[in-house]
Amino acid sequence: MLGAYVLGVLDEREVRAVEDHLASCARCRAELAELRVMEDAMGDVPAEALLDGPPEGGDLLLQRTLRQVRSERAGQVRRRQVGIGLVAAAVVAVVLGGGFAVGRGTAPDVSAVQTSTPPAPPAGTMLGSATDPETGARMTVQVKPAAGWVRVNASVAGIAQNEKCKLFVVAKDGSRQEAGSWLVSATGEQDGTNLDGSALIAPGDVAAIEVRNFEGEQIVTVPV
Repeated sequence: MLGAYVLGVLDEREVRAVEDHLASCARCRAELAELRVMEDAMGDVPAEALLDGPPEGGDLLLQRTLRQVRSERAGQVRRRQVGIGLVAAAVVAVVLGGGFAVGRGTAPDVSAVQTSTPPAPPAGTMLGSATDPETGARMTVQVKPAAGWVRVNASVAGIAQNEKCKLFVVAKDGSRQEAGSWLVSATGEQDGTNLDGSALIAPGDVAAIEVRNFEGEQIVTVPV
């Protein structure tokens, strides 16, 4: 279900199940990192495409996979892992292999779809996921090493609308560097927030990624 998790087509119960599993499965966290790399490469596919599908005359492979998602959701049928894998693989392969864009019909190169291989995350990439037992907030993080600093991607859910939040990178000595801040929107409360940041902490010194509100209260922490 990791492909569907990255694409954002899971419901809240399924998201929690995936994140709980990620917290204890290093292999799946590594696979999630690879899918995030593919997500960055494919760019933003509008959410309405997953609801309404591409326009008539658009890519047939993508139309079929999106129709499958819609039909399974409409019938409240339990998703099969093979079906979800097809959705993720088809969307990523079409975008990477053939250059599909919503609103245009460009047939993908079949050989490219079959042979496209996502690049591995940079060596030393750290992954983690956790749910805070007190606040109920959930976060999945990816920390990529740079030359003496780190890049951070965090998916945060379970925080109420209008909460002002800060993202911190926590060093092994307990010091913190702010990596970003945001105001939780109505959409963020319902579907979660994904954000990118950076911090001047050496990759080998990173101990955790943390979210606090502007009053300094801890909301969720993910060890890495």
